[in-house]
Amino acid sequence: MVLPDVKIISGRATLSLAEKISKSYGDSLTDVEVLQFSDGEFEPIIQESVRGSFVFIIQSTFSPSDNLMELLMLVDAAKRASAGYIIAVVPYFGLARQDRKDKPRVAIGAKLVADLLTAAGANRIMTMDLHAPQIQGFFNIPVDHLDASAIFIPYVESLDIPNLCWASPDVGSIKRARSYSNILGGDLVICDKHRTRANEVESMRLIGDVSGKNVVLVDDLIDTGGTLTTAANLIMENGASSVRALITHPVLSGKAYERIEDSDLLELVVCDTIPLKRESEKIKVLSVDSLFARAIRNAHEFKSINSLFIQKSKTEKL
Repeated sequence: MVLPDVKIISGRATLSLAEKISKSYGDSLTDVEVLQFSDGEFEPIIQESVRGSFVFIIQSTFSPSDNLMELLMLVDAAKRASAGYIIAVVPYFGLARQDRKDKPRVAIGAKLVADLLTAAGANRIMTMDLHAPQIQGFFNIPVDHLDASAIFIPYVESLDIPNLCWASPDVGSIKRARSYSNILGGDLVICDKHRTRANEVESMRLIGDVSGKNVVLVDDLIDTGGTLTTAANLIMENGASSVRALITHPVLSGKAYERIEDSDLLELVVCDTIPLKRESEKIKVLSVDSLFARAIRNAHEFKSINSLFIQKSKTEKL
């Protein structure tokens, strides 16, 4: 079977990551020109033919909303240019925290974005560490949900941390922390928080013993840093030897950088699904380029995606 050509396209928000993905894949990015008008309106133009091609459009949809709009317009442009198959590669899926109607008269933003991407012409979605895995059910098209553990587990193994203990900064991340504990071993503790309003933590208590342990906090994203730094400080107050964090998506808004630098965190390890606004000595960035490149290759060659990212310890046979 002769496979169609692959065209990798990038929006402006994650251009650096897209360049690394295309290099890891072994191809160059398809040229895109974006016309910018004085009123803020813009128009992306794909500069090469994509007729009949597998088109992978890479763009994270973090704030501002122009990033989402640019992704939608690129998908629409590829569809109108007769692309054979369009895959929206969204390393960070924005609005994912709006995944349910938890109060009267609110939108379900994650579902709306899913509908918009489908209506624009996407045939498939490729993303990483959704805030809630059930968001995959919002789509009526295939979703490849990659797991950042493929990046984080080798890094943690390389550190050879003694007395390892895994922690969830809130009850929503228990399953994620437990999966790391099952793979690499170590106890599991939970930080139970209470909020009065969005982005503000009123109180937090620790469930479990961290005395003399090296604790690793695990979560899918960090926004203002309030929850994570409060959890880190609480863990150290309860006798831990050290505390670090593995967080996939570095949203890092408001006073996040200041909170991280003033906290008891030894290090914050993140992925490059969102570019950092500035560097920090406490923040280490691991790239997801090779992971997405392998996923793109498997999708193009009609191979399994799921089997590629099942994580096991280095002591187990793959």
